[in-house]
Amino acid sequence: MTDTRLQALADQGVALWLDDISRERLTSGDLAELRDRGVVGVTSNPSIFAAALKNAEDYADQVRDLSARGVSLEEAVRMITAYDVRWACDVFAPTFEQTGGRDGRVSLEVDPRLAHQTLPTTAEARALWWLVDRPNLLIKIPATEAGLQAITDTIAEGISVNVTLIFGLDRYDAVMDAYLTGLEHAQNNGHDLSTIYSVASFFVSRVDSEVDKRLAEIGSAEADSLRSKAALANARLAYQRYEAVIGSQRWQSLASAGANVQRPLWASTSVKDESLPDTMYVDNLVARDTVNTMPEPTLEATADHGDASADTVTGAYDEARDVLDQLEKLGIGYDDVIAVLEREGVDKFEKSWAELLDTVRTALDNGSAGGAEGGDQ
Repeated sequence: MTDTRLQALADQGVALWLDDISRERLTSGDLAELRDRGVVGVTSNPSIFAAALKNAEDYADQVRDLSARGVSLEEAVRMITAYDVRWACDVFAPTFEQTGGRDGRVSLEVDPRLAHQTLPTTAEARALWWLVDRPNLLIKIPATEAGLQAITDTIAEGISVNVTLIFGLDRYDAVMDAYLTGLEHAQNNGHDLSTIYSVASFFVSRVDSEVDKRLAEIGSAEADSLRSKAALANARLAYQRYEAVIGSQRWQSLASAGANVQRPLWASTSVKDESLPDTMYVDNLVARDTVNTMPEPTLEATADHGDASADTVTGAYDEARDVLDQLEKLGIGYDDVIAVLEREGVDKFEKSWAELLDTVRTALDNGSAGGAEGGDQ
């Protein structure tokens, strides 16, 4: 049965996705239980898989088979992650059917080491799409400069995409343009636009982490008054830009051909500062046609005391712009903050990918997943 507060989010047009996946969630039935409570999708990333593989016994049989076959390390990682994602796609197949393909989506990210390479990213996206072979899959592609063309090229092939690691407004504009261009190419290639879906993952809490650190260094009363306001302001202004795009003639032409909107997805919605309300980045980002993907603690907090009684985005654009203007006056440059966050975001996923590779390498060398846990300590 759907939780009342989670249903309130859905009633406001917000799709609730879980930002986590593991073999344990799949084998235990936990993921199906969350689906029945109102979760309508799943996102994953290299950090999540690195954590999941530490539960070595859950992957023992598959790793033993991969070891016996002598597969390469990279191929083993693809097979392990694709297995979990394919299974999750099957768990959410009923949601996919009920929503006409809008939800019931599961995301799998390309190798983050390819984030600054267009052609390898596109090739990897195509390979993962074929490997998982489920219509409710989303391929995650980072919104780096090189990633923008990869997004267009992947969409043009009729492959659904979750664009990840978006921090800045100008980059978000470029992401939306990449999606529309991809749809135009897909249409020219003879693809049915109604089968192509996309979300644009706009990262939230990390903006406050970076900005609040800089505000603390300034240390004035004015700086303190702006604490923990930048992330919401940034996300709200992103939604304003989304509204501008879907109101454009260019979009209307694609929509008339059956295209689906690229929904804004609020990512990184758990608070990093424990003094903040734990549902801050949920309650204050309620708007139609959005997705909020959250880790389980944030999900449970939302189910317990979240407040999605009204739109908290579209009436706050002027206030949001004022927050960013005040930060600039204090010397906190928006472009510099965004550049730091994008660089750190890619670096973090590359580090997690390296950790994942090390874990699987140890497991393959030992011929079972039991050695992976010991090698990771």
